[in-house]
Amino acid sequence: MEYKYKIRFTILLTILSVFWLTSCTVTHVARPPAEAIIYETPVVPDHFRGGLYHSVAPGETLWRIARMYDVDVETIKNANSIRDVSDIEIGTRLLIPEAVSRRHVITLYPSRKWKYIIIHHSATDYGSSEKFNRAHLSRGWKGVGYHFVIDNGTCGKGDGQIETTPRWIKQQNGAHCKAGGMNLKGIGICLVGNFSTGEISSRQMNSLVILVKKLKKYYRIPKNRIMGHGQVPGANTECPGKNFPWKKFWSKVR
Repeated sequence: MEYKYKIRFTILLTILSVFWLTSCTVTHVARPPAEAIIYETPVVPDHFRGGLYHSVAPGETLWRIARMYDVDVETIKNANSIRDVSDIEIGTRLLIPEAVSRRHVITLYPSRKWKYIIIHHSATDYGSSEKFNRAHLSRGWKGVGYHFVIDNGTCGKGDGQIETTPRWIKQQNGAHCKAGGMNLKGIGICLVGNFSTGEISSRQMNSLVILVKKLKKYYRIPKNRIMGHGQVPGANTECPGKNFPWKKFWSKVR
């Protein structure tokens, strides 16, 4: 009898071990839940492929990075001698072999929470999700306060690159606009740049339009609930700056 129990116990341990290992693999790759919708800008046919370097931003996983450059996760792991993907830290420079030019990967999660889209500027000449993450952590916040950051070509990021932050991936409240309770119901998008003194780049505008149109359609957000930070009742700010081209923006967002 005792021998039978030992055999059963050994079998149970084996099953649990397999389950644990499988679970760890899935968690480390960090794919979105099955019901999430993934939008990707298409790869240009016959596009030149080449090696490039990518700096890991907050919330990015090998799965997401691989989708951005249309390569396989294992290709990135092998090129960078990665054994445990959980060891990849923010700011790590990864070699991406045979990559296409970066494309947008926007994940849409089922939710009734999001009722508004709030547009910001960083009011700085340079920045990135990683830079804002550090700054916001120093304020005692739980990392970068926006859900998306659209870069301007500084800090090693591409002009018009859309960065998805951990707050969006985890579907957490924002830390970008207290007025009107927008942190609880508003999707925060920050464009890197100071549009009180400068201008938004054409690539930033194109990326903003792509992102807003996808969010607007999926979460059924009406036009009158898409606004700048300074347009929120109770907000005392010029954000996203007096030079933000609202007419041009609305002509593209239908």
